[in-house]
Amino acid sequence: MKERLQKLISGAGICSRRAAEAMILAGRVRVNGETATLGMAADPDLDAIELDGAPLKLPKERMYIMLNKPRGYVTTLSDEKGRHTVAELVRNAGRRLYPVGRLDLNSEGLLILTDDGEAANALMHPAHEVDKVYNVTVAGKVTSRQISAMEAVRAVDGRPIRPPAIKLLSSSPDSSRLRFTIHEGRNREIRRICESVNLTVTRLVRVSEGELHLGNLPAGKWRELTPAELEYLYGLR
Repeated sequence: MKERLQKLISGAGICSRRAAEAMILAGRVRVNGETATLGMAADPDLDAIELDGAPLKLPKERMYIMLNKPRGYVTTLSDEKGRHTVAELVRNAGRRLYPVGRLDLNSEGLLILTDDGEAANALMHPAHEVDKVYNVTVAGKVTSRQISAMEAVRAVDGRPIRPPAIKLLSSSPDSSRLRFTIHEGRNREIRRICESVNLTVTRLVRVSEGELHLGNLPAGKWRELTPAELEYLYGLR
């Protein structure tokens, strides 16, 4: 199957897509003996792809892992501000893996990383309507009126969203726990929804995406996906 050259180079674990584009522009990549151009696609099973005169080596098998992201890590492979990244937590996986979607700096929980771009796109594509479930702790007691108002939210930062489904797990004068089920997962979506009814999020943990469940995976640790989980992921393509 043909893919963009920068995606193939990145998938080989050599560099990011942006750096791969720079390599192509610099004339360092050749396909079937011809210098490649930006935007060119190739099939690694049929085409001879070279980088700096050497054959491009692609991983024979893709890798799919689940990480329990702790608070204080950004969902990128590098950070210009010098903050801790999820790449540090999966360094011992043995290859360059890319996060599927994002969890912001102060959010925790399930994060899928892989070197399979097609599977990543399938999991994120809105057409598949993959439910994303979060356990959310907020300061203070939550009322039924606030829950109804949050479930009626149709836009975040001016962009339309499908309304969340919210279940109250526990409530006290000091704090309450809610379970949010959303689809799009826009940047800080749940925090914005809570802010709309004057609730402050003190903890946010993603516990599942579709049929992928965090379970009892310790914070900061990762594991490979099970055969059943891989079957579900492949079924989204």
